[in-house]
Amino acid sequence: MQGGLDKGNPKLRELVINRQWCKGCGVCVAFCPKHVLELDDKEKAVVARFEECICCRYCELRCPDLAIEMPLLPQYGPNDLSA
Repeated sequence: MQGGLDKGNPKLRELVINRQWCKGCGVCVAFCPKHVLELDDKEKAVVARFEECICCRYCELRCPDLAIEMPLLPQYGPNDLSA
């Protein structure tokens, strides 16, 4: 670990679901291998188990409404650019 940041697997900063765009089709729920997402009582996707996310991005890539965004934490510090 150089520069104080992890160079291992990607780390999720947050999992953003735009509820206005989500139509509740459940594709993201079905594709998530760790069951991170669920549909709530309004049939909209919600994050149920954030800590289980492995950053595979299946939900983001498969969402037909582009309602999911997965910003990741930076993996390299400013001193690690030459690595």
